[in-house]
Amino acid sequence: MPNDPTGATEIKAAQTLTTKVLAIGTWTAKATPDTRPPIMPSEARDTMRLMLAGKIDQWFAKIDGSGAVFLMNVTNPAEAHALLEALPLGKADMMTFELIPVGPLWPLGLLLREPAK
Repeated sequence: MPNDPTGATEIKAAQTLTTKVLAIGTWTAKATPDTRPPIMPSEARDTMRLMLAGKIDQWFAKIDGSGAVFLMNVTNPAEAHALLEALPLGKADMMTFELIPVGPLWPLGLLLREPAK
């Protein structure tokens, strides 16, 4: 990529670049205190497999206990959806995900502008 003194080239490229997908999971009504425990060991194993395969970069529990959050190493929300729906909680319709494509913090491109001389 040529060095654009205005930063416009880099900003335009970064605005459309998806580098990861943020997946925010929420328990469904089917996920009760009685139905969750039997499925959680297989859910944890399969989630670890996705992490070891490089598909999940980071994972977190929501502080309020309402679900999980994954930062996924995929560039397409459809791929993230397919991977998450294949997990035991997805198959059991116990968790749904809001999928948010994320990319470079493109406003930083404004800092690439050369100062006036």
